[in-house]
Amino acid sequence: MRISFLPLLFLALPLMEIAGFVIVGRQIGALAVVGLVLASAIAGSLLLRHQGFGVMARARAEIEAGRDPSRQLAHGAMIVLAAILLIVPGFLTDIVGLLLFLPPVRDLAWKYLKNRITVVSGFGMRRSRERTIDLDAEEFSRKPDPESPWRRLTDD
Repeated sequence: MRISFLPLLFLALPLMEIAGFVIVGRQIGALAVVGLVLASAIAGSLLLRHQGFGVMARARAEIEAGRDPSRQLAHGAMIVLAAILLIVPGFLTDIVGLLLFLPPVRDLAWKYLKNRITVVSGFGMRRSRERTIDLDAEEFSRKPDPESPWRRLTDD
């Protein structure tokens, strides 16, 4: 019998966050805790804007170069997750969110995830440029071909 870890995490996380608020609040005060929570939400939105545009520009450059942009897109998704974690009140989520904003941590996560995720895209098709058929105007016509296998099909 296998127990899923994710539902247990969703149940335990709020309790751990509340415990974190209590512990930190005893040390620095309730008003300072509220200030830290607001500061982390503002930092999350600013970091999302700053780093998100950079990652999307690098993904666009990968696409224009004909390379697979899946790493850059995964980095973009991790930045969005990091911003959400910073905006959500709590110190544990803030720590995970701040870690996800660091490129080496995102690279480590991508190294772990890339074999578990299948990215289906048409980016590999750009490499097959030798299959391009170039026709002159006299070689191309829109006349129906009576020998076409599609013409042989009838509605019976």
